[in-house]
Amino acid sequence: MKTIKGIFKTREVFIDDKPLSPVSSQKLRNHSPDGFGWGYSGSGPAQLSLALLFHFTRDEKFSLSHYHDFKNEIVANLKPDFVLPVADIEKWIFNKTCKENI
Repeated sequence: MKTIKGIFKTREVFIDDKPLSPVSSQKLRNHSPDGFGWGYSGSGPAQLSLALLFHFTRDEKFSLSHYHDFKNEIVANLKPDFVLPVADIEKWIFNKTCKENI
């Protein structure tokens, strides 16, 4: 199963054991120059939300339009050291896309 893992102590996030960099999401909107956060609703979680949505969709408009919802619904609720199935993110994106097309 494909997973996303977060390590609280280092604030690192991995997708299938490959590090997720904040750089591409910071080019869209720089909420957190010092990287990712999760488990609360702030600038670090906003950066992670934007990075994850952009990573999985490669759609700037979608990512910028929905990362606050994604932060509030998913990222703000993650445990300090988390493992999240990629399927959960794909389902969230699918559901949001379906609602837009109704």
